[in-house]
Amino acid sequence: MGDRYDPEVVVYRREGPEATLEAVGRFDLVVAVMAVGIVVRILCPALREKWTDAPVVAVDSSLRSAVPVVGGHHGGNDLAYHLYEKLGAYPAVTTATDAAGRPSLEGTADRLGASVVNRSSSKEVNLAFLREDVPVLRIVGPKVVLVDEGVAVLRRRGGIVVGLGARRGVDASEVLEAVGSALVSVGRSFEEIRAIATAEIKRDEPGISEAAERLGRPVVYLDEEVLNAQSPTTESRARDLGLVGVAEPAALALSERLIMPKKAYGRVTVALGE
Repeated sequence: MGDRYDPEVVVYRREGPEATLEAVGRFDLVVAVMAVGIVVRILCPALREKWTDAPVVAVDSSLRSAVPVVGGHHGGNDLAYHLYEKLGAYPAVTTATDAAGRPSLEGTADRLGASVVNRSSSKEVNLAFLREDVPVLRIVGPKVVLVDEGVAVLRRRGGIVVGLGARRGVDASEVLEAVGSALVSVGRSFEEIRAIATAEIKRDEPGISEAAERLGRPVVYLDEEVLNAQSPTTESRARDLGLVGVAEPAALALSERLIMPKKAYGRVTVALGE
């Protein structure tokens, strides 16, 4: 299953001390090699809550299709795509946002290294994602915020945010070398990275997206309003573009504090937040 999963084979048993339902409860993700109908009949009595039930993907015996049955937005879809990469099994993803190629609340929270606090908002917010680009705002306290049921509140899970600025045409190796040098300077490692953040105007830079792909981390592209709401510690040439900066504001927008102010490494500028 690759580097991201540590699989264990469980032989299906309907009854007895090793019955499959009891065994399934101890796994984070489940691949059921059997028909979807059988999976549904097995799982129905055990399902409790979509946020806590283990994601289950059904795969046919010929390994041609991978169908997320439970927990699509909670790991099932990602597992189906992973099975496609490794086995060629077609990922039969049916969640509306994914089918439409749109973001989801759960995916957005995961990209930002956060958890959804008010889970009841997920239906309304995901419906909104189908229609439009839903803004993501960061509010720094102390503040009192009054929200309705259509506002999802996220809580960060921790980890390092890499704020990136780069010259045009920078390649992935330059980005990775710069990020690695920055991490070493503060005694941290690539494994601690939660996300890479940069300006929306850098979306068409393949060097940044390729570096993030190699690291297995998401890139969050932040618009002018979000970046300019931050208070970087150093001046930036990005002021010529109407921005207070790129690397530092990007790191600050998704973290509590800077652990390394911006520093230039050749054509790449890096700031680290946590």
